[in-house]
Amino acid sequence: HGNKSQSARTRALTEFKAGTLRVLVATDIAARGIDIDQLPHVVNFDLPNVPEDYVHRIGRTGRAGAQGEAISLVCVDEHGLLRDIERLIKRELPRTVLERFEPDPTIAAEPIPNGRNPAGRGGNARGGRPGGGRSQQPRQASGNAAPREPRAPREPR
Repeated sequence: HGNKSQSARTRALTEFKAGTLRVLVATDIAARGIDIDQLPHVVNFDLPNVPEDYVHRIGRTGRAGAQGEAISLVCVDEHGLLRDIERLIKRELPRTVLERFEPDPTIAAEPIPNGRNPAGRGGNARGGRPGGGRSQQPRQASGNAAPREPRAPREPR
């Protein structure tokens, strides 16, 4: 949405609500202003740094007794964030490892810190950006890790 004018964003939301646009992609900040009835799915490309933001995101689906599904794509670096969410909601979330997306055991995880301010006064570990958002850099570019070389597909098990 970042490179779209306000009128283009408004038009996209109107088309999505009308059903003529089937998929709407929004950043964490944009998603906060969206109120959509009967939203059947929310997909988190990455987990928020603050567990309460996860609850806010998935609350967009299944409102007023309707059925909804939230799917989160979680990399090995986000396992701590996932545990924080599970502690908050007091339940373990089901996990599925997707074929050909298995974690590489030879590469060490680079855990992402949660965004809670130790003093408890708001803000986050990402420089105080609202919404617990992440840097726009690709995940492999974070930290001191070098870009990964592509691997040949694995044989089926």
